[in-house]
Amino acid sequence: MRIVKEAEERRNEILDAADELFGRKGFDGTSTNDILENVGIARGTLYYHFKSKEDILDALIQRYEEQMYSAAAAAAKDSSLPVTERLIRVVLAMNVSQDGGKALVEQMHKPQNALMHQKTQQLTLTRLTPVLTGLIEEGIREGLFSTPYPAECMEMTMAYATTFFDDAMDMSEEERSQRIRAFIFNMERLLGTENGRLASCMLRMFDRNPVPASDTDE
Repeated sequence: MRIVKEAEERRNEILDAADELFGRKGFDGTSTNDILENVGIARGTLYYHFKSKEDILDALIQRYEEQMYSAAAAAAKDSSLPVTERLIRVVLAMNVSQDGGKALVEQMHKPQNALMHQKTQQLTLTRLTPVLTGLIEEGIREGLFSTPYPAECMEMTMAYATTFFDDAMDMSEEERSQRIRAFIFNMERLLGTENGRLASCMLRMFDRNPVPASDTDE
């Protein structure tokens, strides 16, 4: 019996199948036939929802971005937590590679996907900067931070952070540790907070061989 499903449900089935296949076989190693067989649909149904395999990947990125933004916004609104804790949770929500998106991140870093990567970074900056700015403004009211430029501080921090997270995978541990210390040092000064205030919580953003907190107080 032919099963007719609502368009949104079918679209998500295709995305779920592609997500699993891209993770297991890679984007280049996955064909549209693989996706068709996984979902059990005709080619015409696939092309009704997506023009190409690249279009599917683009939609997957959009879906991960929505999930990331929802998690970040929820973390920012949790007033039961201190401002500094919420800041870190918002930044951690950016890392889709920790939540099933590792294969997607790898695809975006390929040279042929440079435009897609750029678009993802821009979307991240556009959507998350206002969330972070709101937290900095709250911290200013509490006396934690002191800057007349909360939005600009977050724009600069986010622009640097997205570049850092891209490059960190290929760094030596020495280079990575140096970059982490510089990132925390400069963020504290941008925000006008005391030396070491953000060090202990910010180190959680970097999940392998973190730099000891005392190293950031030099």
